[in-house]
Amino acid sequence: MLDQAQILRQMANGKQENLRQDTKIITVASGKGGVGKSNIVVNVAIALQKMGKKVLIFDADVGMGNDDVLMGFLPKYNVFDIIFNNMEIDDVVITGPYGVKLLPGGSGINRVYEITEYQRNKFLEKLTSLKDLDYIFMDTGAGISKRVLEYVSCSDDLIVITTPEPTALMDAYSLLKSVVNFKIKDNAKVIINRTVEMKEGKDTFDKFRHAVQNFLKIDIEYLGNISEDKKLMQAVRLQQPVIISNPTCDCAKDIQVIANKIIGNSTVNNNLGVQGLFKKLMNIFS
Repeated sequence: MLDQAQILRQMANGKQENLRQDTKIITVASGKGGVGKSNIVVNVAIALQKMGKKVLIFDADVGMGNDDVLMGFLPKYNVFDIIFNNMEIDDVVITGPYGVKLLPGGSGINRVYEITEYQRNKFLEKLTSLKDLDYIFMDTGAGISKRVLEYVSCSDDLIVITTPEPTALMDAYSLLKSVVNFKIKDNAKVIINRTVEMKEGKDTFDKFRHAVQNFLKIDIEYLGNISEDKKLMQAVRLQQPVIISNPTCDCAKDIQVIANKIIGNSTVNNNLGVQGLFKKLMNIFS
């Protein structure tokens, strides 16, 4: 896996001429399911969009994605329609609240192995319509898998979502351990979800960082906590992101704080650009 990840990065290098180089590409992952990862992605993306940033969510949990449901959509098309059915990007990308965009990942995981070189190149040509993005969030599947680690290798930043529960922390640690073992990243950011109070979030992170520093060679940064809030569950049932349905509730305020920190951390990136990202993704799928 280590050799493959290195090869994939090398394959993409030198092929990014004439690409926008200020798009921040962020992979969001979690060691286990059920920690609220997709909800955080959707709400943070909308918070950034409300602040004037241009954001695209790529639902990278192919076959199991639910970002569209959280945003109140039932998409008719997905990324495979662009590749196999010659559809245009604009016909597949969904525009959500405040203009945030969503590229549904679809459900044909086995079809990635059917993609021809011509189809890959045609797809990349169509991606030029996704210019002028400030952020691309790749919402990966839960857990630790080869594909999740490959998504991490394609990004500028990694954000790991966990909760104060011991099992969630252990799985988040295992994810970071895999990232270190395969030499994919030497730093990551952490969000602690479902905290009873702000102090619980910081205390949980400090304990987690202590374990990471003792046993893993990776720097981690605290992006913040998100409070346990009934308003969030109500928003999910209404299929309306909480940052819109109840922007003054505790968890919405926490999400806004995290969005502000992300903007503050956006001064450096790896100059992938939109096409650079998808060149890597298509190499993964080839």
